[in-house]
Amino acid sequence: MERLTEVQQQLYDWLVDYIRQNQHSPSIRQMMKAMGLKSPAPIQSRLEHLRAKGYIDWTEGKARTIRLLKALVQGVPIKGEVFAGEVHEPATTDTEYLSISGLPLQVQDYALRVNGDSMIDAMIADGDYAIMRPVQEPDRLKNGLIVAARVDGYGNTLKYFYREQDQVTLKPANSNYKPIEVKAEDVLIQGILVGVWRDYAGR
Repeated sequence: MERLTEVQQQLYDWLVDYIRQNQHSPSIRQMMKAMGLKSPAPIQSRLEHLRAKGYIDWTEGKARTIRLLKALVQGVPIKGEVFAGEVHEPATTDTEYLSISGLPLQVQDYALRVNGDSMIDAMIADGDYAIMRPVQEPDRLKNGLIVAARVDGYGNTLKYFYREQDQVTLKPANSNYKPIEVKAEDVLIQGILVGVWRDYAGR
């Protein structure tokens, strides 16, 4: 892939961070402000170069349609831990990135370090990285999916998701742990599992 100039790289890095955090592309005005520019012309020129070099694309004639084509070569952000055991309050960070190849990842995907063994029978072990995808329509989530869920008053956990009317059950994949049964209004689904990454060399 053709290398970027310093100013092109600066805009591209900012676009990657913005789209990861907001899950939509920014406006020209937002890009101008972020780059410290008072005219849209330099932004438009840099965007054209990014597209020509294969880093981004967009739909002609429509605002906020910038798509990142190569963002995932940098990996997915690690946003703290998810507890596969008892429910705990998580610590979060966006400062680290996990480099992964071979998974059909999307820009908004992220990783959580697994802490605990309650999902061991689902081949998810303590120390693994759970690759998560934000849920667009949590009310339509299918039963049986593995999710990262925040339970009101407790913290977050990685479990199988089941819902029946206004009751949610979060089931472990380890007989040593009991299911978590709570009202649906007390559960926030943070993401669904799309992959697991394990560092065998580090074990």
